[in-house]
This record gives sequence, structure tokens and C-alpha cells, in this order.
Amino acid sequence: MHIHYIGENNSVLNTFISELRDEKIQKDALRFRRNIERVGEVLGYELSKSLSYSGVYIETPLGKKKVQLSYNDLVLCSILRAGLPLHQGLLNYFDKAENAFISAYRHHPKNNADFEIVVEYFASPEIKNKTLLLADPMLATGQSLVAVYEAIKKHGIPKEIHIVAVIGSKEGVDFIEKHFPENTHLWIAAIDEELNNKGYIVPGLGDAGDLAFGEKL
Repeated sequence: MHIHYIGENNSVLNTFISELRDEKIQKDALRFRRNIERVGEVLGYELSKSLSYSGVYIETPLGKKKVQLSYNDLVLCSILRAGLPLHQGLLNYFDKAENAFISAYRHHPKNNADFEIVVEYFASPEIKNKTLLLADPMLATGQSLVAVYEAIKKHGIPKEIHIVAVIGSKEGVDFIEKHFPENTHLWIAAIDEELNNKGYIVPGLGDAGDLAFGEKL
């Protein structure tokens, strides 16, 4: 796997991440969603540099100009519900991409810290031989991403995969590295060292879905 840790370098991206983490600022749900969206835009821009390009002549009112344009067939898939603001940020830059949505959640059958990932819903265009952008803001244990990928594979194998995440744990990154194809790219803004005993990233930012859309039952 090719890991692109964008937050290692100083940029305005760190401002968005710091506001997402700040327990006072993150209480403003509108600002929280917008900051995730802006992180998606930054990561999308960086990701765009790795796509395939060819020269195309554009007709202007005064002549012609050759420009390099990407020719990848993109499918942008977000994991519901926390992935929606990140999806929008990527869609702002890849506005011609096709869109897919998949649900994945932690199920605790024994009402303790142990959980399994349940995937129940998937709506997507054809994925086979296309470039899949898989958006999930929090890469904690990595189990959700792997479960989602296994579900998606039943509908077709993408030509290449780009995972886009806001914050991940070192353990989660190592886990998906073992389960995704070697040529997969991970674009991530921040990597934290720890998971707590419930499988949440520390220091992380809390529950991204709840902060963006309100607490669930």
C-alpha cells in the first residue's frame, strides 16, 4: 500500500484538523461538517496528482490551448453516515465522478467491547476496472474498511483504489495494509498512535458521525 500522510507537512490542512479535534469548536455541527469537507478538498487535490492524464486541446474564443486532463473513470464511494461530508469535499473537486454509498456499523452482540462489522446497504454504478475512491473519515481499527471492500468486490474489482481518511490510528493503517491490494493508495490527514479499549482513536476527535449529524439511538 502507498501511504500519503499529508498532515506531516505544514499547511492550512492542520488548521482544519485542529478545529475538528477541538472539543469547543467541534460542538458547532455546521462548522464540523464544513471542516471535514475542506479536508476532503485538500486530500482530493493531492490525490489528483496521482491520476492518469493526457493532452486535450481546448477551444477558447481566441484560439486553442493544449491542457493535461485526467481520463480516469472515477467512482466515489462513502461509508454512511460519517462519510457524507468527506464525500462532498471530494465531489467538489471530482464533480464528474460517479457516486456510490455503502453502510457499515459496529454491532455488539454481547453488549461489551467486542464487535463485528455489519454491511447492510450498497448502491453503486459499475465498479469493474474503474478507479474507486473510498471515503471514510475515521480509520480506527480498519475493520469497517475491510468489510466494505469485501462487500464491494462481489460487484466488481476496481482497477485501482484510493482510500481517503481524515484521522487514522497506526493500528488501523497497518490492518488495512494487510488486507487491501498492494497498489492501493491511502490519503490521510493525521495518524494517531493509540486505540482505546473500545476501539476508538486516541486522541482522535470523538464520534465523527454524531458530531456531524447528532447522536444516534
